[in-house]
Amino acid sequence: MSFIDAVIQYEFLQKALLTSTMVGIICGVIGCFIILRGMALMGDAISHAVLPGVAIAYMLGINFFIGAVISGVVTAMGIGFVSQNSRIKNDISIGIMFTAAFALGIILITFMKSSTDLYHILFGNVLAVRPSDMWTTLGIGIFVLLSVYLFYKELLVTSFDPTMAQAYGLPTKWIHYYLMTLLTMVTVASLQTVGIILVVAMLITPAATAYLLTDRLWIMIYLSASLGVAASVVGLYFSFTYNLASGATIVLVSTVLFLMAFFFSPKQGIVWRTIKSKNKKMSLS
Repeated sequence: MSFIDAVIQYEFLQKALLTSTMVGIICGVIGCFIILRGMALMGDAISHAVLPGVAIAYMLGINFFIGAVISGVVTAMGIGFVSQNSRIKNDISIGIMFTAAFALGIILITFMKSSTDLYHILFGNVLAVRPSDMWTTLGIGIFVLLSVYLFYKELLVTSFDPTMAQAYGLPTKWIHYYLMTLLTMVTVASLQTVGIILVVAMLITPAATAYLLTDRLWIMIYLSASLGVAASVVGLYFSFTYNLASGATIVLVSTVLFLMAFFFSPKQGIVWRTIKSKNKKMSLS
């Protein structure tokens, strides 16, 4: 049976395809602002910091979205508080806080009955996505995309020139924490698809690929979202066809797309830069 026939026939595959597509879009969009702000490590931190919130939510029998968002935002605020009130720099406070949160999450999960839950939280399983997860992802996706649309100018200015943004009177600190909230929500939406361990790859890799292909933010956002979708769909195809781990396969496809841009991008690609450099030397000689 071909992949397309399977998608038409099986409802679980339809839900997996829709969920992974939405995750690819929102990860690609938020990822652009994360890498432009030099916050790739923060993305890694938030993705790990949601684990204790997810564990507590499971133990209390409430929606894990609530626990994850609270845990992620509290960790982000803790990172800011430590770096602003001590000699500790931001990258060091990130390392301290997110590893502490992740370790706490692992300990809490040991109290859960099934280790399968831990595996799915860490590595994802999009082929087992539930309707509630799909609707949660859709709701998060709409909210995130609407937020970026409404606050695009504020995010643009604060990403490229925070000093000018402060001079304009923009609340840069609140914008930062709002972006952290959106990042936390995107991480929660990605749990079922790629899991906590690999979500940072979906946040960073498509955006980094788009960054090599354009100098304009709005084009970068569209490219990043498209690359996220392509990685999710192709990764899901290989995952289903060859019975591979869905999250890992999606991330590897995304990495292949990045390597193609890294070597063959018209402006930034190594191959074209080498050819142009040789042609320039030949013309000078």
